[in-house]
Amino acid sequence: MDLTAALPTFVVTLREGVEAALVVGIVLACLSKAGQSRLNSWVYGGIGAGLAGSVLVGVLLGGVLAALNQSQQRYAPVLRQAMEAGFGLVAIALLSWMLVWMTRQARSLKAEVEGAVTSALQQDGAGWGVFGLITIAVLREGFETVLFLAAQFQEGLAPALGAVAGLVGAVVIGILLFQLGVKINLRRFFQVMGVLLLLIVSGLVISMLRHVDMAIAAWVQLHPDLSYLCFSAGPDCVLGPQVWDARAVLPDKQFPGVLLKALLGYRDQLYLGQAIAYLAFLGTVGWLYFQSLSPAAPKAPSLQQKA
Repeated sequence: MDLTAALPTFVVTLREGVEAALVVGIVLACLSKAGQSRLNSWVYGGIGAGLAGSVLVGVLLGGVLAALNQSQQRYAPVLRQAMEAGFGLVAIALLSWMLVWMTRQARSLKAEVEGAVTSALQQDGAGWGVFGLITIAVLREGFETVLFLAAQFQEGLAPALGAVAGLVGAVVIGILLFQLGVKINLRRFFQVMGVLLLLIVSGLVISMLRHVDMAIAAWVQLHPDLSYLCFSAGPDCVLGPQVWDARAVLPDKQFPGVLLKALLGYRDQLYLGQAIAYLAFLGTVGWLYFQSLSPAAPKAPSLQQKA
């Protein structure tokens, strides 16, 4: 079993899981401070519901892709490649949004969660309010992870083991923070994980475009009269000429190439369209991400304050 296939899912699940663990820890601390620890069971129920919902979505998506992979229907290859490309595009969008937007919101995360808990406690059915808050937090992080797994469509136990290991790591970090009071530099942790996630998602851009290319090629194969859609002269369909071929030097299916592929988005074959998209994505989202790490500029005093 190739454990390098577990590394991307481990990184994604660990980062997403720690974020969810922070929300859970803040909610439990708020309930304890308000003397409402009796509502802790609603928190644990929300965790279970969020995890169950994420697993259900993952099973459904995996089942659909597996059925298409085994189907003998004429359009099954086209649909499978198109769905993988679609999952990849959605995963790229969600993970990029989470990477940039959530990094900017991290400074106010505690205040926002505490405000939501306080509001829930002031209303009837406070338990359901807490349950919904936790369920949405866990389900959001789980859904992003599930989409990442579906976009990669890696078979075998390795990706699942990576996801489980990441989840266990997130739980351990949560216990160390909120139960044992261990001080962890979360800022540095999220910075390192953010850079790894940026590189992994950039690699997902390459894979997504490859699925788009294969979907168009499969469609043209079924409809030869549409052969003009494949305008590339090489073995690909719409990605343009090949600009990189390191299969003889550093193949991405053997160590260390497979490790570089798992963590840095490396590919031993690259076409012009993929190279342009990779660099554009890495440059744009990378710039936005590092901008989000900068401390917010202090607001200028108003005229009334100056007076």
